[in-house]
Amino acid sequence: MKPPRADQACPCGLPARYEACCGRFIDHWPAQPAPDPERLMRSRYTAFVRGRADYLRATWHPGHRPAAIDFEPHTRWLGLEVRRARLVDATHGEVEFVARHRVAGRAVRLHELSRFVRQDGHWLYTDGDMLN
Repeated sequence: MKPPRADQACPCGLPARYEACCGRFIDHWPAQPAPDPERLMRSRYTAFVRGRADYLRATWHPGHRPAAIDFEPHTRWLGLEVRRARLVDATHGEVEFVARHRVAGRAVRLHELSRFVRQDGHWLYTDGDMLN
């Protein structure tokens, strides 16, 4: 997959270019970690869009990380909506989001409440519950 152009909008939906938004976390991990669970979730969505398994694995809690990340061929990501994000305490957070994409022409809607933990100065995705 081609790297995003410097002037390209970030896939996460925030009004910024990739390099100034999620790109600074994805391309400069671990020196510049996402500052909070919402930014980590947005950057992980962008990593899915860009096919960046390295970043997804790096930001997945080791106790929950899959052995491999397989990207569905012919997936077209359509958008991300963050419904709510909150810090539970200084080391735990939650983000509810809806991510839409198409796989081989079929529409898919992923609605999840994700959980994050902060370890050694880095927020990590642990797991999530699928919502309707």
